[in-house]
Amino acid sequence: MSEKATILVQLDTDPLPSVFDRVVAVDAGVQHIFSYGGVTPQNVMSLVHGCIFTRGGTDLRRTAIFVGGSDVNAGEAVLAEVKKHLIPQYGLSVSLMLDSNGSNTTAAAAVRAAGRHLDLSRANALVLGGTGPVGQRVARLLARAGGNVRLGSRQKERAEAVCAVIRAHVPGADIQAVSVASSSDAPVALDGRNLVVAAGAAGAVLLPKKLRLGCKSLKVAIDLNGVPPAGIEGVELPDKGADRDGHICYGALGVGGTKMKIHRAAINRLFESNNAVLDVEEVYNLALQLP
Repeated sequence: MSEKATILVQLDTDPLPSVFDRVVAVDAGVQHIFSYGGVTPQNVMSLVHGCIFTRGGTDLRRTAIFVGGSDVNAGEAVLAEVKKHLIPQYGLSVSLMLDSNGSNTTAAAAVRAAGRHLDLSRANALVLGGTGPVGQRVARLLARAGGNVRLGSRQKERAEAVCAVIRAHVPGADIQAVSVASSSDAPVALDGRNLVVAAGAAGAVLLPKKLRLGCKSLKVAIDLNGVPPAGIEGVELPDKGADRDGHICYGALGVGGTKMKIHRAAINRLFESNNAVLDVEEVYNLALQLP
């Protein structure tokens, strides 16, 4: 008898489930996608039970849950609640993946790109827009790799709070919050940095070209903003290891191709077992295995 069809249950915390995530799932070869919007910890239990009580034995690995939406904190809360309603001691479990706002797959792609040019265990990084969903994940991966990380934000208090969260996930993380609220803050934040990753909101230039050129230690600049103007001035969207003024540069499209490969590979990994949990570290480890 042939294997049962693959089913990806998309739990989105936004009112309308992400079309992007559905398209990627189709391109990854998923046969059926069940999409639900407005998912919260309070209403997720019956959806989880619908996954685990309908198939048995090895067939459960043919069902998986993808948690998405634009709010990473909301996604994390839903994922935590989903785990509570699995019953792994009786084999009643399915594999899970979290990628709210594309934060895990994008961060994994960005850090993988940086690792092609730098020893991340000795990197001195500045993550601009570090309190956003992608910036938080980039900083967490870089901190786990062992480098020194500065988390830049216009509101230093918010950056301090994110640093505390990252230290909880990565004990001993070498990470500090820095203010980038004014032009006078930037040279201090950039001092001694050999890696800058811009992960801020669209429409904001986080690192002007003049300041970038003035940072003599800088080697790699990665801009994850896909909407002009660039977050790092002078970096072009398609850049993929391009030399810009002596800096190795990546733009959003240059990183995006790798992000899509990681996303598809992660979806496929979900159907290899019924007990995988893919958060940012697991997604990054998968990224390192890709050619």
